[in-house]
Amino acid sequence: MRRCLVRALSRPLVLAAAAMAIPLASAAPAASGGIVLGGVPVDVSQAPWVVALSSRDRFGGTRSGQFCGGVAVGRSTVLTAAHCMGEDVLGVPPGRLPDLKVVAGRTDLSTGAGREISVRSVWVNPDYQGSTNAGDFAVLGLAEPLAATAVAPMAATGDRAYEPGSDAVVYGWGDTTGFGAYAHGLRAAHVHVLADTLCERAYPRSADGAYQARSMVCAGEARGGPDACQGDSGGPLVARGRLIGLVSWGSGCGRPGSPGVYTRVSDALRTLHWDAGTGSPHEAPRSA
Repeated sequence: MRRCLVRALSRPLVLAAAAMAIPLASAAPAASGGIVLGGVPVDVSQAPWVVALSSRDRFGGTRSGQFCGGVAVGRSTVLTAAHCMGEDVLGVPPGRLPDLKVVAGRTDLSTGAGREISVRSVWVNPDYQGSTNAGDFAVLGLAEPLAATAVAPMAATGDRAYEPGSDAVVYGWGDTTGFGAYAHGLRAAHVHVLADTLCERAYPRSADGAYQARSMVCAGEARGGPDACQGDSGGPLVARGRLIGLVSWGSGCGRPGSPGVYTRVSDALRTLHWDAGTGSPHEAPRSA
């Protein structure tokens, strides 16, 4: 992704290949608490639509090759962050990474539980703006279908789940401390959907990005605390039982005044002309 994860400033939240070997010693400390900062361990059966993106060739096998998160929104369709599919992350264009897989049904990435499914197609939002982080989503087509029970419902425009103050949960296997302590087990943290004006003040237009309410959702705690962190990119933010966001970017992890920024799922639905009946775009995404 765009900025190196040894920095704690603005951070799209993918796990850099270099982080497998280089501790994030220069990162600023996160707020006290656990992961997915301030979270608790959960079993994937509680959120069967949460998946890990994997490439052992690129990221090693200790944690099943996990480098980003994703969420199943159709039996053969996964949403993730566009920046997770960047050539600077994967080393090659996503269509040329032979072992790109989705890991489903696996709570602990050090085990062989669940399924590893090859990714047959990748579509990256052509309107994704690396300068602002707007439109940060991609669609993965799977070579084999998931169970129907492993599909997350999505919140369309106007859904009350986007209202400020809504209780929400973010899931992932990312950094638990802000210093490169990546989780083996799935974690979840409770956060609140925050007013767009709060993130607009926190993230005005700069070289690091800019908060745009049309395509982004602001969530966390204004005082700091529970938050997503490096390695959680593309993972789900769920409120009122529906998917509202994908982990995207922010400043540090769990810092006061620097909430997490998530891709707004309703913007992806609008862009893709999603068919709620089939759980797929009206037109199949082209491969990257």
